[in-house]
Amino acid sequence: QEKHRLDPIVKVHDAEEYQSHLRDRRKHFEDNIRYRRDHIGNWVKYARFEEDNKEFERARSVFERSLEVDHRSSELWIRYTQFEMRNEFINHARNIFDRAVQILPRVDQLWYKYVFMEEMVGDIPKCRAVWERWMKWLPDDNAWTSYARFETRCKQHGKAESVMRRYVNEFPSARSFLRFAKWAEFDLGNISLAREIFEACLTDLEPEEAYQARVFKQFSSFEERQGEHERARVIYKYAIKLLKLESSEAQNEKNEIDEPDYEKNKRAELYLAYIAFEKKYGDRQGIEGVILTKQRNEYKKRLDADEHDYDSWFEWAKLEAEHGNELEVRDVYEQAISKIPPSD
Repeated sequence: QEKHRLDPIVKVHDAEEYQSHLRDRRKHFEDNIRYRRDHIGNWVKYARFEEDNKEFERARSVFERSLEVDHRSSELWIRYTQFEMRNEFINHARNIFDRAVQILPRVDQLWYKYVFMEEMVGDIPKCRAVWERWMKWLPDDNAWTSYARFETRCKQHGKAESVMRRYVNEFPSARSFLRFAKWAEFDLGNISLAREIFEACLTDLEPEEAYQARVFKQFSSFEERQGEHERARVIYKYAIKLLKLESSEAQNEKNEIDEPDYEKNKRAELYLAYIAFEKKYGDRQGIEGVILTKQRNEYKKRLDADEHDYDSWFEWAKLEAEHGNELEVRDVYEQAISKIPPSD
């Protein structure tokens, strides 16, 4: 491996030697650029050299030349703006950001740095104007929530809520509603608004979008955090009945309808969360009901794999008898009798 060689230390004794040194270094940088014109590092090092020597106009000239080579490089635009901000040329930086976002409006990093600069210099109206320009391009979820947090930092809670409502209108999906509800609960601290958003998610969206396991899980967890245990229990039970997580028909329907693995995992997590909730807050009858349902599902899985496993049929019937479910006991025995073993 080749060792890194440091440049020799140059001692300058007067202005003439200094100018000669600058000419030599500039010639070196120009030669590097001619050798590899498209290499961004050569341009950045050249501009940094001019900046270190307080030759700001020359540094700008280097950046402008580099943009002629590759004007779609977001890294070059960012380095250019950083140079202007380091030396407190705010208006120059503003002009460069304006040019950059016009050429590359889909590069989020440019917008983030633009609004960050405006907020740091304390020009809130201009910062808000930049946010509004960005929102016209309908960016991703993080941009909308960042805009709302900016308004929250400015103590403009009404404007922040308006931003989030625009967000869910532009992107009507379970994801956007859940992010809105999370923002209302944790950032804004408005519990009634968060509950209203969860309810709107279930009523305003299409059933295929709204009736997802993660929606019910987050809604019930929200109510549990607020100490509304009965509300949370109602949501859990409604979701389990709607998604048929306890019924014997659930497995057949899952086979008929090809659900994504993500949704299957979320449904399993929802059911486990309900069991944990009942163990924590439920009464004895409720806890026994949950455990009984879980044991039934285990027997059903074993019998789906082997319907002639009569030990499982007898254990299931015994389980139902212990809990006094005569109809269930009779039903289990009738199902077991119908499974005629193969003749040898």
